[in-house]
Formats: sequence, C-alpha cells, structure tokens
Amino acid sequence: MIPADTIAALATPVGRGGIGIIRISGSQVPTLASHLLGRLPVPRYATFSDFADLTGEVIDQGIALYFPAPSSFTGEDILELQGHGGPVVMDQLLATVLQLGARLAQPGEFSERAFLNGKIDLTQAEAIADLIDSASTQAARCAMRSLQGEFSQQIQTLVDQLVWLRTYIEAGIDFVEEDIDVLADGQVEIKLTALLAQMELVMIKAHQGYLLKEGMRIVLVGEPNVGKSSLLNALAGRETAIVTPWPGTTRDLVKDQIQLNGIPLHITDTAGLRETIDPVEVEGIRRTKLALQEADVVILLLDERHPNDMIPQSIINEVTKPVLLIRNKIDLSGQLAGMTEQGVLYLSAKTGAGIEALKIYLKEKMGWQTTSEGSFMARRRHLEALQRAGSALQTALSYIQSRQSELLAEELTLAQRALGEITGEVTTEELLGKIFSTFCVGK
Repeated sequence: MIPADTIAALATPVGRGGIGIIRISGSQVPTLASHLLGRLPVPRYATFSDFADLTGEVIDQGIALYFPAPSSFTGEDILELQGHGGPVVMDQLLATVLQLGARLAQPGEFSERAFLNGKIDLTQAEAIADLIDSASTQAARCAMRSLQGEFSQQIQTLVDQLVWLRTYIEAGIDFVEEDIDVLADGQVEIKLTALLAQMELVMIKAHQGYLLKEGMRIVLVGEPNVGKSSLLNALAGRETAIVTPWPGTTRDLVKDQIQLNGIPLHITDTAGLRETIDPVEVEGIRRTKLALQEADVVILLLDERHPNDMIPQSIINEVTKPVLLIRNKIDLSGQLAGMTEQGVLYLSAKTGAGIEALKIYLKEKMGWQTTSEGSFMARRRHLEALQRAGSALQTALSYIQSRQSELLAEELTLAQRALGEITGEVTTEELLGKIFSTFCVGK
C-alpha cells in the first residue's frame, strides 16, 4: 500500500552545523509551502525565502527547493528547506511543519516511498544506506554502482533469460498434442548452462560486495600469555589491548576493526582459556566461548617456545568454525616466519614477522579477489537468494536428461522468484520493514 499522508524529518545530522535541512514529502506539500513560505516555489529552482511559523513570525531564512510529483526522489511532491543548522532553529521549523499536518517520518521512509512508487528498486534502496555506512573507498564505489542500478541490471538480465526459457518450455507443455519435444534440439540445455555460468559471475561480484560491507569476524583464542593481545595490536597497528608479561591480563572481550584492502575485519581478543576460580576471569572465559559461536574464523595461538604444547581440549570442544593454528613468539625461538604445508603459521606478533602471511591467509579465506572492479554492494539476503536461484537451476538442468518438462518449468519458476526477491519484484511487508528500519531518519 502506498501511503497517502505527508511526512517530514530532519535530513541532516542532529546537532549544531552550518546548514540544516528539513525534508517534506506528500500531497500536502503545496499547502505547507504556502503557510511556511507564503508561496509555492518554482519547481527545481533554489528560492531564497523566509520560513514562518503559524503566527507568521519568521523562524529562519534560507533556501527552499520544490520537486513536484512524479519527478522527485519519492515520486511525490517534495519540499526541502535549507536553513541555518542550529538545533533550536531546526526544532522550531520541524515542529511548525508537523503542526501544519505532516507527521514525523519513520527511519528510511523517504527511500521506502521511492521504492513503493517505482522510482528505485529494492537493491538501489539498500545501496543508499550502504553508501552512507561505507567504511572504505572501495565500499563506497560498490555501493554507488548498486545505487546506479548495476546490480539490478545484472539481475534483470538473468530474469529475462529465465522468462525466455520458461516461455519456450511451457509452450511445449501447453501444446503437447503437437508432439513437439522442446528439449530434443539441445537449445534449452545450452541456454540453461550459459545462464548458470552468468549467475556464477554475478555471485562472485556480489560476494565481493558483501565482504566490503560485512567483512569477517575473527576471534583470537588460546591459553593465557601466548600473545593474543600482542597479535591484535599488530594487526590493528595501535595499542588496542593491554600487554603485560603476566598471564590473565585480558579478562573481557577486547574488540577492534581494521581495514584489509578495504574489507572490514572485526577482531576480538579474548580471555585466556584455562582452569581458574577467579570469578572475573571465569566470566571472561564464558564470554570467550560465546564469541567463538559468532566467529567466521578462529585464530588459535600457541607459544612457539613450547613446541610440544598441544591444542587445549577446552578450546577444541568449543570451536566449530575454521581454525588457523598460529605458533607465536618466533623472535624468542629462532623459527622462521611463514605458513607450513600443514597449515600452521609461524610468526612474531612483537616484531611483525609473518603478519603479512596472516593477512594473505585471511583474504584467501574470505574469497577476496585482487580486484573488485565491476563489483557492487550486496547483503546476506542477496547471496542467499542467488544461491537458491542457482540451486533451482542446477536441479532444472538434471530434469533435461529425464525429459521432465513440467518439473523443469517449476524449477525455473522458483529461480525467477528468488531473483525477484533481490530487486523487490517479489517481497513482503515484513521484509520491507526489516530493511528500511535500519535507515537514517530523513533518508
């Protein structure tokens, strides 16, 4: 359902600034403009004006911009008031707008209306939030590609080919009395195989964009005093965690985020796992075990000065994710830095020897490619939808050999529905609420 009411919100950050912007969207914009400005501004022209309250007293002076429907971001009439960015002035102006009949916008409601009015699709709407939240230049570029419609265009290309295949196959099913076997000439198999290859390329690009947005969660574990905090500091390039010669220094989770080729790495240093009766340390170990459940990769540290040390059974019992075994403190043992054929990494968190090999390992584990050209921002729901579509196409391919046209057509329908979820052609109110609730108010 497309809302009929008028919404308003502060579109600039809360607080003191040089400029503050109030954004208004909806059918009441012309009436509101007449009260606030004394007239409706010329469309798409910056108009200097007084901003008045209900009594006619001037609250502020600034620039008014009017975008009539449907040629606006939301597809509705939009009025933007650009005034002085003092919090008192902005509060007065917004309060006046609400008194005139608008209501306060929900998070992301302007973008949601743009989607509902067909101005953007769902991937473009999500890209708006991703662009704002970008943590690196590469992430911002990928988000802009999605906002410009590159992701949507590639999905639409896949859908167009699916529609052709469905039409071709279902025509053969509908006219079965003509005794035409649409699978006999091999065209369906050729086109379906090519479609799967194209989808694989889209999935690779989407995965790159997903990494730029979400990154990887890494948890450092090990017994006390093996160098977990030193490794965190070495990766972060700053003194994030306290390092001392005494075991048990870290008793709570210490978290930091670094950028690795534009990819955010969320690193958690944990309390050393050992038998203890110290209640504070016991709580730290409990939190360590919880962190292990959320990790993408677990880095297990051992002290290289004790080459016969085994992986503690208490750690083995808690870890279900991929584990990298690191033998630290090679600066004290004389061991050479680097990764062995057995997958054990020798390094020194103190000197930095072997840190570069660790970064290479992490990039490979994430599936990161050296270039992200052509990648676009993607989210977990996009990857899941692509995987479901790809699985349906693989199943459809198997039905070609058995000449089961009806089942083949059904799998193609499932694949098209999964792709439609990405752009919003197939969606639910619950999904929209979940997506737009993460947006900024006023966006």
